[in-house]
Amino acid sequence: MSAASPSPARRVAQAVDALRHGWPIKVGAAPVLLPVETALAHEARSSHALISAARAATLKLTNQREAADGHLPVLIRAAEPMGLEEARPIADPSLDLVAPLKGPFMAERIEHIAEAEAAMELARIAGILPAYLHAPENAGEVVALEVGDLADWSDPARLKIATRARLPISANEEAELVAFRKVDDMREHVALVIGNPDFDRAPLVRLHSECLTGDIFGSLKCDCGPQLDAALAAMGGESAHGGWGILLYLRQEGRGIGLINKMRAYRLQDAGLDTLDANARLGLPVEARDFPVAARMLDLLGVGQVRLMTNNPAKVEALAAAGVTVTERVAHQLPANPHNLRYLATKRDRAGHLLT
Repeated sequence: MSAASPSPARRVAQAVDALRHGWPIKVGAAPVLLPVETALAHEARSSHALISAARAATLKLTNQREAADGHLPVLIRAAEPMGLEEARPIADPSLDLVAPLKGPFMAERIEHIAEAEAAMELARIAGILPAYLHAPENAGEVVALEVGDLADWSDPARLKIATRARLPISANEEAELVAFRKVDDMREHVALVIGNPDFDRAPLVRLHSECLTGDIFGSLKCDCGPQLDAALAAMGGESAHGGWGILLYLRQEGRGIGLINKMRAYRLQDAGLDTLDANARLGLPVEARDFPVAARMLDLLGVGQVRLMTNNPAKVEALAAAGVTVTERVAHQLPANPHNLRYLATKRDRAGHLLT
């Protein structure tokens, strides 16, 4: 009896696992791709590499408009086949000063655009730099998937409540922690429900994306830790006056680029770049958080309308687009410190956050 073929979501999970282990993937009919950052196939060589549009801009390749169009990934060809040692400086901006002279490269037209975009997204999900050797020799065993598999894997309807338990916290002893899990995704989001739920009354809600450095270590480079503490305190205050609150803690470190890449962005910020430009230098999106998953969590909790604590209009728009009624945007601005002044200014001036 033959084994059933993997489901679309499982194929994505296998591809993400492959990229983290340095194994090659193949998306649809496109050529095999070997992740430059993690690959262990030291004999692999190729004349071509697939990189993001943002990284191509850093390498001054986006002026070749016939091949590099806006946000689309860019396929570059070197004069001679290159191995991983030659390819890594293409992917990693921390090596720009070590290996400033790259190329020469020529940008070529990509035949499989949708597959290339899916490969960039898979790299982001895996938390690695978005760069591949394209059609390499000696790449090793390949994990295959289809472009449409990503939509199935990311479908928020797949998220379910795994368990829940009472969790007294300093802000309120009457709190409950609800854990959510999605098949084929290792991230486990949680909701902290503070006070006694009253479904006739919109709760005070905060969408808080995981920030290890700010939430746990008290980083002064961002305002995440103080925002988390202030949100819990505000919800505790609401519950003391008959209201209630929900803090959605989303496992989306670094606005969705992952912890390792966030640390890389920090190093680039120390070199003078702002948050947005640092992400672009890495070839990563400025905003990659999945807000529909927050809407799904609220739906599973039976909540259809909220008072949202945020300075980010995009969060309001994302929840509204997912069917959640935002009855009020509650400002959530905290005092700056000398270390995060530029970070907050970038949020205000370049990301559209409503900060004064």
